[in-house]
Amino acid sequence: MRSSLLALPSRLSGWSAVWLTFSLGALSAAALPPLHVLPVLLVSVPGLLTLIGRSDHAAMAFRRGWWFGFGLNLLGLYWVTEAILIEGERFWWLVPLAVPALAAVMAVFIGLATMGTRLASAGWRRILMLAGCWTAMDLARQFVLTGFPWNPLGSVWAVPGPIGDVMIQPAAWVSVHGLTLLTVLLAAAPTLGWQGWAAAGISILLWAGFGASPPSQPAQSPGARMVVAQGNVPQGQKWDRSLIDSTFDRYLRLTAEGIQRAGPGTTVVLWPETASPYQLATDAGARMAISDVIGDAIALIGAVRFGAEGRPRNSLFALASGGLITQIYDKAHLVPFGEYQPDWLAIGIQLVPGGGFMPGPGPTTLSPPGIPPVGPQICYEIIFPGQIVDEANRPAWIANVTNDAWFGNSSGPRQHLAAARMRAVEEGLPLVRAANTGISAVFDGRGHEIARLGMRETGTIVTDLPPALPPTIFARFGLALPAVMALTAIISAMIGANPWDRRVQRRSRNT
Repeated sequence: MRSSLLALPSRLSGWSAVWLTFSLGALSAAALPPLHVLPVLLVSVPGLLTLIGRSDHAAMAFRRGWWFGFGLNLLGLYWVTEAILIEGERFWWLVPLAVPALAAVMAVFIGLATMGTRLASAGWRRILMLAGCWTAMDLARQFVLTGFPWNPLGSVWAVPGPIGDVMIQPAAWVSVHGLTLLTVLLAAAPTLGWQGWAAAGISILLWAGFGASPPSQPAQSPGARMVVAQGNVPQGQKWDRSLIDSTFDRYLRLTAEGIQRAGPGTTVVLWPETASPYQLATDAGARMAISDVIGDAIALIGAVRFGAEGRPRNSLFALASGGLITQIYDKAHLVPFGEYQPDWLAIGIQLVPGGGFMPGPGPTTLSPPGIPPVGPQICYEIIFPGQIVDEANRPAWIANVTNDAWFGNSSGPRQHLAAARMRAVEEGLPLVRAANTGISAVFDGRGHEIARLGMRETGTIVTDLPPALPPTIFARFGLALPAVMALTAIISAMIGANPWDRRVQRRSRNT
């Protein structure tokens, strides 16, 4: 069966090869959150490798990788359409364009990876080259054009529950990018025959053994209670002027219930991104209403504010007793065309009025009085490995606030949650997530879920803040580690091999 599967692409050309490559990429999307059908990679990745081997030139290898990436991202990012439909009367024309255009751009990175893979000889060298190039391109797409590292292949291991708890632990050393490299190696190993199957099986056992081992040092609990409010306000109602009072009152009511359940002691209240419909920077009445509910607790409240230049900022306010604003964090990593219109792409259409939001300075540790220092991350910022924490002033926990109401009950919020969970493991820090319509959750520093409020639930999470773990290897060295892994794989694939050996290429085409 293996030989017939790998021989199939050699009998295809033209649009038949395009359709097959696209289908293999689309099949791979089933391995991503929330489905996690990992066995599909044992078909799609070997099929892609075979198609690379049947490429007569670099441009063909790029095209085949591009079609694979287009299929993968077209299905993996379908949920972006949900946000457009929220304002369908204005942007209906974007519905058939937005996701295909985004998928086409993302596919370029996989196309470049497969073009590089063609330089390696068939066998284990080509597998190493694909894994190294794929990881290098994932690192690149974290930065190119402000970056969009959504759905890295390593995220397939963020399976909800104990299995995922075990399998995502190596991210504490090499991040999700390192998991991507290992995933490609494992998925492609069976192409080497029984030796490949054996190597993959042993690797999985070692991986699971590493993940199941306890942390090297026990951590002390910070002794704080979390009150996380999930208002479940539909996006279509969120900014309705006739409903803002009821929206605000809903969050006050949920907070009051949570404060009562939390009892005495240090308490931290967390509201989602832009949960307050009022501008807390200038609205003393709104601040006092929150203060009356939280008492001596500290509240971290998402709201919009305007800077001196008149541009809005997507902010998280730290409020203390008496409505005092102790600190403010402004979102730094803004969503292109969602929160601002980039200068680097002039399309002649004003999609974001007034240029949109202004960015903040980047990862910051807030230290409101009486609570453990916190590293805030607003929505989209949480998808960037190695760029979410001020390591020079390391926080005790991460607060991730988001408004996933834009994306409905789709895979988008679930993929977003999987990314947040991975950041907790990478940094060894507990992560508390407040999402307007869900999914709100609390994870410890190993990515174990402590509490959750599901999609479209209205309620409050009340739980102890988990302790922070010592700084992880990845927290200390950052993206240099997966970059070195990718480079090592690429160099190893090239050592002792002549990519221009005509005999190798002729045998590859005629197999």
